[in-house]
Amino acid sequence: MPTQPRPPVRWLQRNLPKLVLSPTVAITLVFVYGFIAWTTVLSFTRSKTIPNLDFVGFTQYARVWAHPRWEVAMHNLWVFGLLYIGLCLAIGLLLAILLDQRIRQEGTLRAIYLYPMALSFIVTGTAWKWMLNPGLGIEKLVHEWGFADFKFDWIINEDMAIYCVVIAGVWQASGFVMAMFLAGLRGIDDDIVKAASIDGASLPRIYLRIILPMLRPIFLSAVVILAHLAIKSYDLVLALTGGGPGYATELPSTFMYVHTFLRNELAMGSASAVMMLMTVAAIIVPYLYSEMRSSQRPAN
Repeated sequence: MPTQPRPPVRWLQRNLPKLVLSPTVAITLVFVYGFIAWTTVLSFTRSKTIPNLDFVGFTQYARVWAHPRWEVAMHNLWVFGLLYIGLCLAIGLLLAILLDQRIRQEGTLRAIYLYPMALSFIVTGTAWKWMLNPGLGIEKLVHEWGFADFKFDWIINEDMAIYCVVIAGVWQASGFVMAMFLAGLRGIDDDIVKAASIDGASLPRIYLRIILPMLRPIFLSAVVILAHLAIKSYDLVLALTGGGPGYATELPSTFMYVHTFLRNELAMGSASAVMMLMTVAAIIVPYLYSEMRSSQRPAN
């Protein structure tokens, strides 16, 4: 008859997963949720350079919304977010459909498309800053080819600079979206496509009526990820435009950094950070709720 383990050993076997995970849980609670709670508290105070627990209600939120730079930041966020998400989805889906045709050198092309996502946003912003600089990049190159009237100075144009951020962001993220869609396409049963072809459906009709609706979860996941990246974009803007010219490419993340660390408006920066958090939550929470509902729904 086998010997039963001692009570301390049984307790250790039963609670070992909890013991292994407890340091990670504790660190997350303190350095993520703890700092979120602390930032929320500071957003209701008069804090300047150092924390000050003199509560003033929603005064800092009113100051943020009345600030002209916040208005520019929100407008830029809408422009950047809509174009960034839309173009990444369109380009990523197109590339995935092309690669799904089992073309030659698929592995090489897939690696080329995915390579930008391996770079940091700082590297991406710096590289595109050189390419978009009228005196160094694309404009200078086209002039050397003999097209002296060509002009591409978006990066120093207040009205067009935000589109330079869109170009750099789409270049970096579209390959990642392509990988998501390609994985979804490879998971679709070929028999469904063959049956539709036998019934006389054309290839565009098969994609529009059958394949794309089956990719709905991929679309939803990609939108959530891209929206999250768009809202918290900071280093890309910092490296590419520095928020300029002037503050033409200001985003909520750069607004928060400037007022918290450069203008010593800790409470005002905290209020803008809390509003960014609520924007992210407004996107992620419904997504998580829908995923939980679908997982709990009984299978037919």
